[in-house]
This record gives sequence, structure tokens and C-alpha cells, in this order.
Amino acid sequence: MLLSEMSGKEIVNLHDGAKLGLIGDSDIKINANGKIEALIISSRSSYSWFFNRNSEREVDTVVIPWKAIKKVGSEVIIVNIDYAQFG
Repeated sequence: MLLSEMSGKEIVNLHDGAKLGLIGDSDIKINANGKIEALIISSRSSYSWFFNRNSEREVDTVVIPWKAIKKVGSEVIIVNIDYAQFG
């Protein structure tokens, strides 16, 4: 699947049912071997400690580890992230 085919899909966390955002103007993190490590998206989640602030644009972003993606459907991407492990 191409990243462009994922555009517009809602990301939902299986762990708590939270909507994390949409795939749109997203970035991907790729390691030195060319494997995808994470999706980086704009977010509307209330988990502010999970975000990185961009001081120039003031945009909240969330990093979704590739291994957390469980299912890519026609309209939704299901991820499983337990926020307690980051706290």
C-alpha cells in the first residue's frame, strides 16, 4: 500500500478508542535499512505529553510506531498504543 492510499483515513487507538487524527500531510520515519519505523501525523488527541511541539508552526503531532499499526481498513487505521508505557 502506498502512503498516498492511506490519505484521509482516521487513526483510532484500539487500546482506548481514542481518535488520534487523520492521515493527510503525514511524514514517515525510515531507518537506515529503508524500513518504516513510524508514521508522524497531526493530532487532535488530548494526550499532550505524547506530542512534540513545533515552535514555528505550533502544530501538535503524534508519532505512531509502525509496529503499533494493527489493521488498515477502507476508512480507518487501527493502532494499539498503551499510553501508560510512555508515562
